[in-house]
Amino acid sequence: MLVDLAAHADLFHTVTGIAYADLAIGGHRETWPVRSSRFRGWLRRHYYDATGDAPSAAALNSALNLLEARAQFDSPERTVHVRVAEHDGHIYLDLADTSWRAVDIGPDGWQVVGEPPVHFRRPAGLLPLPIPQRGGALAQLASFLNLRDQDELILVSTWLLAALRSGGPYPLLVISGEQGSAKTFLAKLLRALVDPNAAPVRTLPREERDLFIAANNGHVLAFDNLSALPSWLSDTLCRLASGGSFAVRQLYTDQDEVLFDAARPIILNGIEDVVTRPDLADRGLFVGLRPIAEAQRRPEQELWREFELERPRLLGALLDAVSHGLRMRPQLRVDRLPRMADFALWAAACETAVWPAGTFARAHAANRRAAVEDAIDADPVAACLRELMAERSSWTGSAADLLRIGADRNNDGIARAGTGWPKNPRALAGRLRRAQPFLRALGIEVAFSREGRAGSRVIRIRATPDTAVSTVSSVPHNDSQSGSRQPPPGPSASVGDPLY
Repeated sequence: MLVDLAAHADLFHTVTGIAYADLAIGGHRETWPVRSSRFRGWLRRHYYDATGDAPSAAALNSALNLLEARAQFDSPERTVHVRVAEHDGHIYLDLADTSWRAVDIGPDGWQVVGEPPVHFRRPAGLLPLPIPQRGGALAQLASFLNLRDQDELILVSTWLLAALRSGGPYPLLVISGEQGSAKTFLAKLLRALVDPNAAPVRTLPREERDLFIAANNGHVLAFDNLSALPSWLSDTLCRLASGGSFAVRQLYTDQDEVLFDAARPIILNGIEDVVTRPDLADRGLFVGLRPIAEAQRRPEQELWREFELERPRLLGALLDAVSHGLRMRPQLRVDRLPRMADFALWAAACETAVWPAGTFARAHAANRRAAVEDAIDADPVAACLRELMAERSSWTGSAADLLRIGADRNNDGIARAGTGWPKNPRALAGRLRRAQPFLRALGIEVAFSREGRAGSRVIRIRATPDTAVSTVSSVPHNDSQSGSRQPPPGPSASVGDPLY
C-alpha cells in the first residue's frame, strides 16, 4: 500500500546513484531524497490519512527499498543543485521558501518562478532568501561594510556576483583586520545576501572529509576567526575553489566509496594573514577592515534590522548585474587572462552594469600585486630568493647550492635554522616550484633542467623586468549606457563608515 501511495511521485536518480522523488505538495513541487526523513514523513502521513494507523518499520523500509530501486534502475538521471543552478543559458537561484520558488535570471532580466526547470534540494540549515525587489543599488552595500576603500567594495561586490554562478571557479574572499573590526559581521552579511544559513560561519574542519561534507550541504562556506591554515587544508581549499572531488570508503563496507564533488564560494576571516601559500593566494581576493573607534560603534541588532530592510533591494541589484553579465558575456573581447579566467570573464561581463569597463581588472590587479608581496614575505625561500636576485641578474646552481646560500644569509629573519626553512635540497626545490608564479610576477624567472651526462639537476634563475598583470576588457555595448548603469562614486565617497 505504501508503494501505491507514492505512485504519483516522480522518481529519478543522480549521477552518483542517489534516489530522489519529486512530490506535488500544496500546489507546488518539492524534491527530496528517497532515504530522507522528509520523504519518510510524507509516506507516513499519507498512510495515516488512508488507514488511520501508522505503518510498521518493516513495511516502511520495504517500501523505501522498492522505491529506491525504481528510482535507480527504472527512472531518468538528473542533476540536483543546492541554492544555484544553470540551465539553458539561465541562472536559477533557489529562494528556499515554503513554496519552493526560485528566481529565473536570464539575459533579458529576472523573475520569480514557481516551478523552475532545475531540481533543488534543501539541506539542513538552509534558510530562505527574501523576495528580491527592483530599484536597489550595489553602492548601498558600503553603508554596511567597514572596508578601507572603493577598490575593496568593488572586489566584495564582484565576489557576490561570482557566488551567483553555478559550478565555479570561485575566488576565495579573505578578510583580515584587528579584533573588533567586524570581520565576522561582514562574513555573515555577505552569506545572508546569497546563501543564508542557520550556521552562517563555522570553525575550520579537522579533516578533508568534513570539509567536503560541508560543501555538499551548502553553497557558500564561511570560516571564522582563523589563526593559520595547515598545508592539507590550503590544498583542499584550492580544489574547492576551482572544483574538486573527494572519495571516502562507505561505512560498513570494504569496497564501496562515497563520492563528493563540489566547487564553492569560500570566505575566510582572521586577524592574521592566514593565506601564505602562493597557489591559494593566487585564487583569493583580499580585503582589510579598518579599526573602529569605541565612540563610533553601533549595536549589531540595529545594523541587522537596517540590513533586513535593504536586503531585498540589494539582492535585486545583484540580480540586475547577473542578468547584465549573461547578456554581455558572449560579446567580451579578451586581451589577457589572469588565474581563474572564467571568474575574470564573468566579472568583466557584469561590471558594466555598475562601473565602467576595466574597473574590476584595475582593482584586481592592485589587489593581486599586494597578495604577491605578502605571499613572498611569508615564504622564507621566496623572500631569500628575492633578496639574492636584487644583487645580480642571474644565478645558476643546484638546489643544494641554493640551500647553503640561504642558510648562510641572516637577513630579515631568514636564519640558518629558521622556522619554515627547508631541511633538504628536495624540499627547497619543491618550495621554489610552488612559488614560481609569484616570483615571475616580481620579474624573477626560475627554470629547472638536467644537464651533463650524469643528468645533474640545475636551477637557473634570471631577473627580468616586471611583467604586466593580465586584464580583461569588454566590447562596448548599448546596454552599458542605459539607465541601469550607476556611475562610480567620486573620490569623496565614503566606503563603509565605521558604524559597528
